[in-house]
Amino acid sequence: MNYRRVGKHGIKISEISIGGWLTYGNTVDANATANIIHAAIDAGINFIDIADIYTNGEAETLIGRAIKDKTRSDLVLSSKVFWPMSDNVNDCGLSRKHIMESVEKSLKRLGTDYLDFYFCHRFDPDVEIEETICAMSDLVTQGKILYWGTSVWEAEQIERGVAESRACGGYLPAVEQPRYNMLDRHIEDAIMPTCAYNGMGLVVWSPLAQGMLTGKYANGAPKGSRGAETMWLAGHLTDENLATAGKLNEVAQSLDITIAQLALAWILRRPEISSAIIGATKVEQLQENVAASEIELDDETLTKIDTILGEPPTSRFKF
Repeated sequence: MNYRRVGKHGIKISEISIGGWLTYGNTVDANATANIIHAAIDAGINFIDIADIYTNGEAETLIGRAIKDKTRSDLVLSSKVFWPMSDNVNDCGLSRKHIMESVEKSLKRLGTDYLDFYFCHRFDPDVEIEETICAMSDLVTQGKILYWGTSVWEAEQIERGVAESRACGGYLPAVEQPRYNMLDRHIEDAIMPTCAYNGMGLVVWSPLAQGMLTGKYANGAPKGSRGAETMWLAGHLTDENLATAGKLNEVAQSLDITIAQLALAWILRRPEISSAIIGATKVEQLQENVAASEIELDDETLTKIDTILGEPPTSRFKF
């Protein structure tokens, strides 16, 4: 496993990391979760990404149980805050009240005294950004989080967060967590250069396009699969996307690697990326994906991929 700095910051995380968005506490039970997390740590993964909203806190609880006998300083743990966790009118968003109360609940579920990263899980237009920044900065000062970050924020929102942090003397956001994969390159337009300019790292989710870049859906969505049962994902299973995935699979086969390994190695070609967050449901799947950290794609292969994917977005940002 290789490790990278998070933007300009000294902390280093594994190029491949493990997350629990649609798996732990949902399709993967407690025993399987522990086995996968232990295998991930044994394989060199040190970054575990989670959020309070994942299975309404159950994912955090299962991760906490899985790592209780591990050395805390060997791990980099993150969680997130924003989405409603109950019917309580204040149990959502990025208000100081919700942030301060939510971090305590996440820490308790994970069984730890601090988080390495705490993400604002969306931008909150209903809360003054100064309030959010002050709350996050106070948590850093208190030692309950080491860094704070953003997740699925637009470039303009990230710039505003950085500017307001500087203006009020607060801690600057250290990392952004967006979606990024071969079939969704939107962050190359403005988000990626914005983060690079401001010294922020990028830890990306859905690097395998929710399974479309694994070969699972080559012949359509199998019965019982996420693509067959999840409406928003089924909408991405277009003929165009499946055809693109098929061509990419041919490139992977020519290199004697899997399409998943190709997709992860392609993401890691960018120095702006700190880590690609995978969501393994089996140890074998985890091991296959971890191997991508050792794969370096040559210029000829990258040219073939560019031809398949087409022109990248043109950045609107000029620094």
